[in-house]
Amino acid sequence: MLGRLPFLASLALFGSAVMASALGDLPGAPASRQQEQERVAAAEPPRSIVLFSTIVTVLKHPRCLNCHTATDFPRQDDDRYRHLMNVARGADDHGMPALRCNTCHGKANSPAGVPGNPAWALAPLRMQWETLSDGELCRSLTDPKRGGMTFPQLTHHLSEDSLVAWAWDPGVDLNGRPRQKPPLSREAFMKLVRQWIDTGAACPA
Repeated sequence: MLGRLPFLASLALFGSAVMASALGDLPGAPASRQQEQERVAAAEPPRSIVLFSTIVTVLKHPRCLNCHTATDFPRQDDDRYRHLMNVARGADDHGMPALRCNTCHGKANSPAGVPGNPAWALAPLRMQWETLSDGELCRSLTDPKRGGMTFPQLTHHLSEDSLVAWAWDPGVDLNGRPRQKPPLSREAFMKLVRQWIDTGAACPA
């Protein structure tokens, strides 16, 4: 009987090791593998922040930024110079009484280089992106003080608004050269926006 004690002790130790290994695969168990996974996850930025880093390349493209200005005037074309003819924002963002946006901007792009859309206007100053960091721009999208929207409203605006759609059909500039389109197709852009929202809509610092 005494001779069996070392064997039983060894068997117990082996059983404990097997049990510990099995428990290590269970959720919440203090296993080194799980700790390593958590350490790696903590070291990587949230996926939504990574997604937004691509989304913002569209939002800060001249096609968007020329209208989301911090100035009392719009900007033009790819090098973002001040709008010609001293065009000004006006009280309602549609130009001054003597020179409204729709004076020149018709329903469609002009072959002479004038962009066309019946709702042509500047974004309100509270929605300016020109002076914002990527993180500030991200947070402004849903900030009520900046005219932010709910996520369904934001998704609808970006996917359905005709002024947003114009960015992907910008026509030619005043020199007859095709204007640059955003770096992503509209379909790819909207896919990223939806993924960003689905992953928590996190913003960079």
